[in-house]
Amino acid sequence: MSLLSWIFVAAICYIVIKSLSTFINGRKYSLGSEMRQSSFSLEIFYTLLVTYAIIIIGFGLIYLILSFEDILLVENGELRDVNLLGTIIHSMYFSGVTMLTIGYGDITPIGIGRLIALIEALIGYILPTAFVLRLVQNTRDKLDE
Repeated sequence: MSLLSWIFVAAICYIVIKSLSTFINGRKYSLGSEMRQSSFSLEIFYTLLVTYAIIIIGFGLIYLILSFEDILLVENGELRDVNLLGTIIHSMYFSGVTMLTIGYGDITPIGIGRLIALIEALIGYILPTAFVLRLVQNTRDKLDE
C-alpha cells in the first residue's frame, strides 16, 4: 500500500476516534440555538446522529481506499471489479450496514476488511449504550442542579 493511502487511512481513523471521544466525553456539537429542558436531549440525539454519520463515512472511505490496493469487498460470493462509482456505493453501503449491525450478507469483506468490519460492528454495537448512558448522566446532572 502506498504512503499516501496510509496517510489517508490514518487521517480518517483520527477523525473517527476524535468524533467518538467527543461523544463519549459529553461534548456536544453546537446547533446554534437554545434547547428547551427535557429528559430527552435533542442536542445529544443530534450529536449521536453526527457521530454515526462521521463513523459510517469514515469507515466507508477506509474500505474505498483499501479497495484501490486490492479487492476488499465480495458481492454475493463473487469477486467483482466495478467502476469507481460502484466501489464508492458498495463501500458506503457496506459501512452503513455493518455500523448499524444489520449485516445482510450480500457484501462480505475479505482479508484485512474482516478486521476493519469487526471493529466497526463493535463500535456500532456499543454506541447506543453510550447514548443511553449520556442521557442518564444528563438527567442526573439536571436533577442535581
